[in-house]
Amino acid sequence: MSGGFDMDGRVALVTGGGTGIGRGTALVLAEHGADVVLAGRRRGPLEATAEEIEGLGRRAFAVPTDVTDPEQCRTLVDTTVRETGRLDVLVNCAGGAPTKGPMKWTDDEWDRVLALNLGSVFFLSRAAAEPMLRRGKGSIVNISSGASLLAMPQAAPYGAAKAGVNNLTGSLAAAWTRKGVRVNTIAVGAVRAATLLDEADRQGIDVDAIAMTNGSGRLGEPEEIGYGVLFFASDASSFCSGQTLYMHGGPGPAGV
Repeated sequence: MSGGFDMDGRVALVTGGGTGIGRGTALVLAEHGADVVLAGRRRGPLEATAEEIEGLGRRAFAVPTDVTDPEQCRTLVDTTVRETGRLDVLVNCAGGAPTKGPMKWTDDEWDRVLALNLGSVFFLSRAAAEPMLRRGKGSIVNISSGASLLAMPQAAPYGAAKAGVNNLTGSLAAAWTRKGVRVNTIAVGAVRAATLLDEADRQGIDVDAIAMTNGSGRLGEPEEIGYGVLFFASDASSFCSGQTLYMHGGPGPAGV
């Protein structure tokens, strides 16, 4: 492999790396040469993804972590640097939330959704930026959502948290880009991952109907988002920082 997308010799830390977009991203980065540290709450999926990455000839480490805990975020970064010797890329992919009307959310649920989808991005990005800034180079890629850009009453706390991620991305990019650390975000549409499929089943929603709302007329695949992450993680995007890329299959009949 050669050119701007070559990740050989680099280390990527991917949260939510055991399933869905996180797993798809980790595999894409490994296919392009990166060693990968996988973080998430459940050890089983992390170890399963790690085995797949090792099958590609790359190193992989599973590090169970609660990314809503700032101390565990710092420990995760320290473990990554200790085990691999470096940290080149952080992918903040952990996130998610159920859907229900605004009046049905409890105060504690609001706090948990913001902690998982926004707080974790802030805490982990600050921790990861330390070794990156010392080296004068690094890339942070946040996974946001189309819910951050649209009015979605059934996902109000989640959409608000992800809108915060978009704004935070710009702020961190303004702080760190001149020091060599780029920060970008991908706002994703409907992707074929367990979180979407399980929630659609719980709500009695036909996933094919969801797919038909975008221009492509289908759900995205986790690996497709992974290639967007690869762009931002690699030198192919060396002149790109503070951006939010909306990957959602194209505008549908309603124009959104």
